[in-house]
Amino acid sequence: MSVYTKTGDKGTTGLYTGQRIPKNSLRVAAYGTVDEISSALGLARAFCKNEQVRAIVLELQKNNGLLMADLASIDKPPMISDESVAHIEKIIDEVEDKLPPLKCFIIPGDSQGGAFLDLARTVTRRAERAILDLADMEPVHESDRLYVNRLSDLCFVLMRLEENR
Repeated sequence: MSVYTKTGDKGTTGLYTGQRIPKNSLRVAAYGTVDEISSALGLARAFCKNEQVRAIVLELQKNNGLLMADLASIDKPPMISDESVAHIEKIIDEVEDKLPPLKCFIIPGDSQGGAFLDLARTVTRRAERAILDLADMEPVHESDRLYVNRLSDLCFVLMRLEENR
């Protein structure tokens, strides 16, 4: 099978649930930005030295596939659940317990892995804005909105852990 299908040559794309929509729609922008998060996380994983951070990042990349599927679906139950959000919160709490209290603004870049985790954090914030734009116009699962919000927080604490802060 070829990588090109020619089905999008007229500016539309197929959703996970089969509908065709314009490639410049808010829905495509939202899941496309989540795809960018996965790429930024891949860079982070490639450069992170902390094995715990690397394992968590790989898990996040896998979950982003589910988040993209949710955003690329219409009238389908979410794959990102409230339990997914609670799991992210649990990881944040566990990582924060290993870190000293934050007392000042952090400038990332003490390590390549940490810098890429911070890039993932900022792309996640952009994805959150894209998802909120979509939610203003079309239904978006609450769990997806919460998950992406927590994901940016997790990227931040992982950056701190990777940079030993």
